[in-house]
Amino acid sequence: MDLNCFRDRLFDLLNDSEGMGIADINADEQNSLIAVRTESGKVF
Repeated sequence: MDLNCFRDRLFDLLNDSEGMGIADINADEQNSLIAVRTESGKVF
């Protein structure tokens, strides 16, 4: 599974979970990183 497919599946999963407080998902494909930002401003 490549990063694009994983990112799309992760986005769909988190987008459907309203109670998780996810604000945004950013993918840095050059460094193979995915950052998830919560509504409170924390980034994972």
